[in-house]
Amino acid sequence: MKKFGIIGNPIKHSLSPVLHNYWSEKYNINANYSIIETEEKDLGDIVEKLKNKTLDGINVTLPFKQKIIHYLDKIVNDAELTGSVNTLFLNEEGLVIGENTDVFGLQAAYLKEIDNASNKKSLVIGAGGVSPSVILSLQKSGVKNISIINRSKEKCLFLKKKFTFLNILNWENLKTEFGKHDIIVNATSLGLKNGEDFDFNFENLKNNMTYIDIIYNPLETKTLKYLKEKDIKVFNGLDMFIYQGQKSFYLWNKINPEIDEKLINLLISKLK
Repeated sequence: MKKFGIIGNPIKHSLSPVLHNYWSEKYNINANYSIIETEEKDLGDIVEKLKNKTLDGINVTLPFKQKIIHYLDKIVNDAELTGSVNTLFLNEEGLVIGENTDVFGLQAAYLKEIDNASNKKSLVIGAGGVSPSVILSLQKSGVKNISIINRSKEKCLFLKKKFTFLNILNWENLKTEFGKHDIIVNATSLGLKNGEDFDFNFENLKNNMTYIDIIYNPLETKTLKYLKEKDIKVFNGLDMFIYQGQKSFYLWNKINPEIDEKLINLLISKLK
């Protein structure tokens, strides 16, 4: 039996086992995907398990997307461009490879629907583990004007070393900056189930604005619900989660799994 899993902390909320075990069953792959409780000190052991084939593939989530890189033999493609890894596999030469499927997930889920992207102003809220993937996916989709805002400016300056075109904005101006942008991506944990949300409502927004929340649990954060009621185009993080998982599944099994209605209904049922 093939063994796959996801590492992160906290990790109990992850729907990745539901997603991957559904596809394994659908395509008659003898595999099991589980949550692997992990501390930072365990990262080297996890990579070793891929090398000795105790594990066949790993997804990586917060807070290990950057920290895992130190233990890998090689990072490729979008992982190299972002310095952020969410998928691990063993290649034919026995090397542990780090790839990033979050960039694909964002593009496939939301950014393909944005018209005239080169003239749009975008704002990324947050400078954490998924933010480099958000920035790269916006850039790949043709968005030229990309700003970032974060409580700690230091993290933004670190990202600007990688993405020199970034505009850095001040956190205290977040409420007013919201009204100046066409595409806004919440890449923070604000709104996560049982956590904090933005402590104000957003006013003076552009009518044709698009708001993307990378959070999928809950399906509707307080902010997303508020903007939806104002007829703003909104997306939750579920589609991105599914598409990044689709690419991970392909990297491990060389099968491009179908995203069918049964799967979507199953995932939504787990979030209620």
